[in-house]
Amino acid sequence: MSSPEHKEQIWNLIKDVKVGMLATEDQGDMHARPMHLVQKDYDGTIWFFTRRDAEKVDELKSGRNVCLTFSDPSNDIYVSMTGKAHLSFDKDLIDKFWNPFVGAWFENGKEDPNVALLEIKINSGEHWKTDANKIVQLYEIAKANVTDTTPDMGENEKFGNLK
Repeated sequence: MSSPEHKEQIWNLIKDVKVGMLATEDQGDMHARPMHLVQKDYDGTIWFFTRRDAEKVDELKSGRNVCLTFSDPSNDIYVSMTGKAHLSFDKDLIDKFWNPFVGAWFENGKEDPNVALLEIKINSGEHWKTDANKIVQLYEIAKANVTDTTPDMGENEKFGNLK
């Protein structure tokens, strides 16, 4: 899907944001909730801890796509990704990703019977980033309005299996 360099670029955009919004669908209704990254790098898969009995787990059973977004308005970074989510109970991965933040959500620690990992294999997405300050952005918008062109607001790239 993406080159190792592109995966590194995506990781560099989201790693400091740390929290993404995971959107799922259930009988035509969309649900989004914040999820905290637990991994140290990105290889095309995003990992989150979840509870086995969480509502989102039921929404994933039908094998639908999920949407994951990261937003850092103070740095003008926005990332949207789509992929398939699967539940994992792999003890080695749970050990690898476990941290005190996660431990606060599970009364019995790693041995809690409700501990699970949500694995999202990303298949497509889009990202936006600008290094221009707000004055330059306003100038670009004004210029575009006067010249009937599109403003240059920085980087925008689609990736993966987009139609």
